[in-house]
Amino acid sequence: MTELLYQTDSYLRTFDATVTAAEGNAVALDRSAFYPGGGGQPNDAGVLRAEGEELQVAKVRKTGDSVWHEIVGGTPGVGTLVHGAVDWERRYTLMRTHTAMHILCGVIFRDYGASVTGGNMEPLRGRMDFEFETMRQELVREIEEKINAEVAAARDIRVKILPREEAFQIPDLIRTKINLLPEGIIQVRTVEIVGLDLQADGGTHVANTREVGHIRVVDYKSKGKINKRIEVAVE
Repeated sequence: MTELLYQTDSYLRTFDATVTAAEGNAVALDRSAFYPGGGGQPNDAGVLRAEGEELQVAKVRKTGDSVWHEIVGGTPGVGTLVHGAVDWERRYTLMRTHTAMHILCGVIFRDYGASVTGGNMEPLRGRMDFEFETMRQELVREIEEKINAEVAAARDIRVKILPREEAFQIPDLIRTKINLLPEGIIQVRTVEIVGLDLQADGGTHVANTREVGHIRVVDYKSKGKINKRIEVAVE
């Protein structure tokens, strides 16, 4: 079982850990600050330093309760002490992008009542699909103005890990059309943009909306009768 350090501190760049399992070119650690990907957010990258070697972490994935780190080069054995360092530039751009997507989701849910039907992101770019019947340029410009007003409002972002029963007492906790939380999950991580948005989420975020920067809507398109896509860039 891996202790998920990124869940409580998105700003943690380095950490020490012990290899608990090794398979092929991948190792599992007893604790990790590397985000393994999920919820539309890509995995982190970085390095593991072990026994005088610096090993590139090319991919990170979560299987069951363990986070696996796919290594380029030699693989440390079970019991090896390692020092991990997250690629901070990549991580921080993803934090800014992920928070931008929550701002977009929060504004559209608050002002238009539209649920999310899908989404994805890469550093400084993201897309999100919503249940809109129609979408015109005037509406898109209005949405862009509103989301940047939320950035300028410098809203704090709070993360909590709650018992499932307590979390699901929160109205509209799940913003996606389909509830993606497995039944076996006994704790739910929530991300709140104070005064705007509160939802279940497992990814990494900045501490305040002002860190996001300017959000620009770069495209919008129809993906079905009541499914419209908005694509944004973070600048």
